[in-house]
Amino acid sequence: MSIPSGARAAESQIPEAVHRRRWAILVVLMFSLLIVVLDNSILNVAVKTIASPAPTGLGATQSQLEWAINAYTLVFAGLLFTAGLLGDRIGRKKVLLFGILLFGTGSALAAMSGSPAQLITWRALMGFGAAFVMPATLAVLMNVFERDEQPRAIGIWAGSVGVAIAIGPITGGLLLEHFWWGSIFLVNVPVVIVALIAMVLLVPDSRDPNPGRTDPLGVLLSIVGLVLLVYGIIRGGQLADFTDPVVLLSSIGGLLVLAGFVWHEKRSSHPAIDITYFKEPSFAAAVAAIALVFFALMGVTFFSAFYMQSVRGWSALQAGLMLLPLAASQMIFAPRARLLVDRFGARVTCTVGMLLVAAGLASFALFDDTTPVWVLCLLFFVQGTGMAHVMTPVTVAVMQALPREKAGSGSAVNNTFRQVGGALGVAVLGSVLSTVYRGDIEGHLGAVPAGARQAAGESIEATLGIAEKMGSAGAPLVASANDAFLKAMHVTAVGSATIALVGALVVALFLPGRPAAEGPSGGPGEGDRSVRAAGAGR
Repeated sequence: MSIPSGARAAESQIPEAVHRRRWAILVVLMFSLLIVVLDNSILNVAVKTIASPAPTGLGATQSQLEWAINAYTLVFAGLLFTAGLLGDRIGRKKVLLFGILLFGTGSALAAMSGSPAQLITWRALMGFGAAFVMPATLAVLMNVFERDEQPRAIGIWAGSVGVAIAIGPITGGLLLEHFWWGSIFLVNVPVVIVALIAMVLLVPDSRDPNPGRTDPLGVLLSIVGLVLLVYGIIRGGQLADFTDPVVLLSSIGGLLVLAGFVWHEKRSSHPAIDITYFKEPSFAAAVAAIALVFFALMGVTFFSAFYMQSVRGWSALQAGLMLLPLAASQMIFAPRARLLVDRFGARVTCTVGMLLVAAGLASFALFDDTTPVWVLCLLFFVQGTGMAHVMTPVTVAVMQALPREKAGSGSAVNNTFRQVGGALGVAVLGSVLSTVYRGDIEGHLGAVPAGARQAAGESIEATLGIAEKMGSAGAPLVASANDAFLKAMHVTAVGSATIALVGALVVALFLPGRPAAEGPSGGPGEGDRSVRAAGAGR
């Protein structure tokens, strides 16, 4: 229930004209969020096509595919600090328009890539633009909705991710069946044009009246540290050797640079991220839950695309349709998660949500090449339901822990941990998948020409490509590749489920329980109380 206009005017600085069109503004923000999330969901379906040799694809290796994903997410995560602060300083609408325009430009260039290296470069440019979009959408939301309506609005904002998950793979599948692989990026351009026009007409500008300075050294340290760490992990998976000197130097160097980043932020008078936020257990638990759930889910999304298309032999469109239950459950439950938080508290709601995510991930360890389709649909629905009951409460907890004028900073923290978790999930779980697969398939490559054995053992797509060239003699290799991939997937699924269980433990220990104070049923602020609890201790 929204606050009566007289009472609202007395206690809010939101202009009445802005308040009246707040839901239309939310739709525009969802459009902006849509293009950022849709791009990754399309790419996950297209990885098999891009891995195919030219002219069908680019002949990208598994490590190059991981970098095509991580180039976007790492630049995104590294620049979120500065993007959030710039939005608070110069105006969130300005950085939102800039980010969307840059994202659209990067999309058009990515569509024309002639090599995996070019694709990685333009994906990084898209990540640069997206870094200015994501925090601005949430910051604008916090400045056009009253506090009692923010949980509902954030739930709808989070549920729009489900829309992107549904539209992305299906759109990608349709495009890949009728056009070349670059169309999955070119489709972003018309969405960008619509979003730009709607934003200019509807979205108000807002900023922090007392902004702090930017922290270029902190941003640089975060980018360098993350790139070194994830490069070491990906390289280790590619070589199937995590003791390789390059892998060790990159990984340890990344950890040291990130430690230096934390040290610098604690002592800086104008930090990119205020480390004192994390002294509050509920805030720290909320951002940890965001990182852990996306660590597990992004890694599984990466290998499930190969499971559905390489092992099961489904088309990109069929693989996209399989994700509909995941999207539907998020669209249904994310806007309603606040109701369970009202009744049971953030701790119970998020713990059960994380356990559902863990159960869904663990189920992959039982799958083979004959698992019924309805079982997969049920699994994805369970995963989406669990995720919906984690993301909405923890996002509300993070955003309402900070003053409204620091909304850009809070959104940057929320989305940074989300993207870093997802990037590391793809890198770590992708490396585990590659290592286990390579170790199992090597014993079956005897019939492969000696010069092609190393490349053939890197991924299932590489093995199947060699087997196809061998004709009928490659049939036994196809069966061996499927068996090796399933074994690798089972190991990776157990690892991802373990990460989700760690997340369940974190939220069970540190998120607040059911609010003690009860007010008049349905009265103003009822939803607000529950989320104050989720961000309690401020």
